Amino acid sequence: MPKKKKKRLVLTEEERLLVMQQKLLAEEEMHKKKEDMLAQFLKDKLAKEERNSVLNMHKINLQWRTVLREVKARELRKDIEILSQTFERVVDCKDSVIRSLAKDLAEAEAQYAHALRSHLHNIDKLLELQQCRLGYLGEDYKTELEMLQKEFDTERKMIIEHHEQETRYLQDVLLAMDQNFNDSDYEARLDFQSTRDDVKNKNLEEKHYLRMQLEGKVEELWKRFQQALRNYTEATEDRKLAFEALKLRDEKSTKEIEKQMKKLQKLQELILMLKNKIAVHARESEEQNRRVRDDKEVVLKQLQKLKCQMNRARAKARSNLAKLSRESNGALKVLERVVEKAELILRLAEMCRRLESEEEKVLPFYASSLNWDEQKAVNKVAMEKPVEPLAQMMQDYVGLERFWQRYNKVRLEQLSLERTKAALLHDNLKLKNLLKQYLDGISVNDEVLSQINPLMIINQHPITSSLPQPVPVTEARLKRPIYNVVEAAHEVSRIL
Repeated sequence: MPKKKKKRLVLTEEERLLVMQQKLLAEEEMHKKKEDMLAQFLKDKLAKEERNSVLNMHKINLQWRTVLREVKARELRKDIEILSQTFERVVDCKDSVIRSLAKDLAEAEAQYAHALRSHLHNIDKLLELQQCRLGYLGEDYKTELEMLQKEFDTERKMIIEHHEQETRYLQDVLLAMDQNFNDSDYEARLDFQSTRDDVKNKNLEEKHYLRMQLEGKVEELWKRFQQALRNYTEATEDRKLAFEALKLRDEKSTKEIEKQMKKLQKLQELILMLKNKIAVHARESEEQNRRVRDDKEVVLKQLQKLKCQMNRARAKARSNLAKLSRESNGALKVLERVVEKAELILRLAEMCRRLESEEEKVLPFYASSLNWDEQKAVNKVAMEKPVEPLAQMMQDYVGLERFWQRYNKVRLEQLSLERTKAALLHDNLKLKNLLKQYLDGISVNDEVLSQINPLMIINQHPITSSLPQPVPVTEARLKRPIYNVVEAAHEVSRIL
């Protein structure tokens, strides 16, 4: 029995372990589910926050744009006013310059007309002088021409006479030379014929002698030639056959050589053509490489220039970004101040709304001081479209008319209250002075006695002879407290 109990205990522990493991697994699954749910919840919340942030950013940008637009509109209006004033000033300056230039132009035209008249008068005088000078020169020319004609005629006669003399002399010389030439020619012909006959005879004799010698030599040579021919034919028959065979082979080889030569010529031509093409391509490639190198240098220069421009643009953009950030920070601060001011205005408006009376809530504005016709005229003018820029600018702020009415009413009430306060303060000061005089008059102490007392004045002169002289104020007396003494009868009568 005890052994069975031990086995049951072991089984129960295993079951407990299994149950514990199942519980741990279930807890881990629940923990994972919770983590997943929490992560999903955080993701949804993050997405929602991002959407809200984007929406808020859009709203802020919209408000920022509206504020910037208003500021820019005000700046542009101011600039337009300044530009209009400067334009009017420049137009006035240009008008004054134009008037001065027109005046200078009229004076210059008058001076030009006067100078032109004087110039034309001087030209007329010069023309007269030139005509006189031309007349004198023409007369001198005619006289010199006549003299030159006379000299030319005399020289011509002299040259003609000299020419005739020389021609006669040359004709005589020519006749003498012809006679001498004919004599020398006849003698030379005779000598030539005699020498020609002698040379002809000698040549015939030599020719006959040489012919005899040559005939003997030719016969001997012919015999020798015939003998050598027979010997040669007998010795070269075999060679002749071989020669013919070789000749046929030679013809065939010459034909093949011609074909090969043609092929070689074609190949050489092709090689030359390819060399020319290669040279042309090499030149083109060199030119193209040169152009590519030039383009590369140009592109590198442009790249360096663009890099410099990009660096400058980056520096400028960085400075602009820094400036924009500074301006945006300043604008944000200004906007924060504006928002704070607007919130203060809204709180004050809410407080004022709470403090308004029933009458102010029903009739918040003061009654107009204009009559019915004046109001109709004002409304008619307001309905018309303004033409002047200032009126157009005022037309943009028509929506604030109620606000300005309320503001003017409050401002008028404030001024009236300030005036009332000043009058009351003045009256209060007067009453305080009167009360002080009254109290000084009914009280007796050293401080009062040291001053002029209205109750002790007779005929506008103070009674000081019968009174004791005031004790000099010392440092101990200043430190001692001073009490005002008032009679009870006076105080009771004043109270009752």
